[in-house]
Amino acid sequence: MPKFEYDLSIQAGTQAEADQKMKALVTILNKLSKDELVKVAEVVSNPVQLAMIKSKLL
Repeated sequence: MPKFEYDLSIQAGTQAEADQKMKALVTILNKLSKDELVKVAEVVSNPVQLAMIKSKLL
């Protein structure tokens, strides 16, 4: 499968936090399909669903 490169910015308090976010994001991107990622984006965009998900994660 070909690889593509992108330039992006990450909001974070420190460089270390940004690095952790990027590593987590890359893991998610590599484990989920395009359709699954689109569904995740839809769920995360819904404030009620996002709050429910966050409550389960922390």
